Amino acid sequence: MNILNQINGFLVDLLGPMGPLYAVGALGVLLILVTLPVLLKKSDDPMEKLKRSTQESRHAAISAQPQALRHTTKNDKLDRFADFLEPQDEEEYSAARLKLMQAGYRSKAAVRTFHFAQFALGLGGLGLGVLYAVLVSVTQEVTTQQMILSVIIPGAAGYFLPKYWIQRRLQTRQEEITNGFPDSLDMLLVCVEAGQSLDQSIIRVAHEMRASYPSLADEYEIVAHEMKAGKDKTQVLKDMAERCAVTDVSSFVTVLIQSASFGTSIADALRVYAAEMRDKRVMRAEEAANKLPTKLTLGTMMFTVPPLVVIMIGPSVYDIYVTLSSSHF
Repeated sequence: MNILNQINGFLVDLLGPMGPLYAVGALGVLLILVTLPVLLKKSDDPMEKLKRSTQESRHAAISAQPQALRHTTKNDKLDRFADFLEPQDEEEYSAARLKLMQAGYRSKAAVRTFHFAQFALGLGGLGLGVLYAVLVSVTQEVTTQQMILSVIIPGAAGYFLPKYWIQRRLQTRQEEITNGFPDSLDMLLVCVEAGQSLDQSIIRVAHEMRASYPSLADEYEIVAHEMKAGKDKTQVLKDMAERCAVTDVSSFVTVLIQSASFGTSIADALRVYAAEMRDKRVMRAEEAANKLPTKLTLGTMMFTVPPLVVIMIGPSVYDIYVTLSSSHF
């Protein structure tokens, strides 16, 4: 605090009452100027040069086609900032992409867009903080600590807002998958026992679950498309468990893999596991119901006990007050 007061006094003596604010603004501009060259300077990739030359050589053939071979999206504008917006460490990039996929964002540029949102909202929060500090300093005297906090807190809030949003989306999606998974297993069991293959059953379940549980339907559709593409069924199921990040789905995948490995009937495995999932859903509902009295205790104490005390004790307190007043006179 002594160092901050000394710096504040030095800036006030040097630049006047608005000196600390000028210093914070100059620091923000300096950081932006240091960051812009890194964003704008990007060397051309040799493969991109080769690609451009190939495209130029085939320009006549491509222009003759009625539709473009590749549809551009708004995220393509961030390609030049990929080195800055995407983690360069492969392990860190894989972890970020997996978390975004678990939250429901499966596009190729999801990681890039996420970090751009953090960068943009952080700078926007800093700008709003500086504007607020300027408006407050005009009407009243502001200390250096208050000024720094008024600038840093909005910037930090803007930076961490995308992380909070992704975490909330992930929890909501996991809850939706957990709630709809027992119903999907029952439907899958009915389809398998009716004579359909596992691939056909998954497609039918994805179609039927679309209206009530779209996130779970998306996962089933991805599994169906990957199986049609010829990907190994075991790896497809493991990828589904990894994308969902739900314990019930991981256990279901383990059951299917073991059933396929040991040659047992998939219908029998589904029947046993579906019954277990139904029982587990009932247990979750009973657990939530048993928590209600505990959660209502605080509300009951806050909104019921004080009025009851006032009704019961209020008349007695009033009578005592009247008695004391009359005896005093």
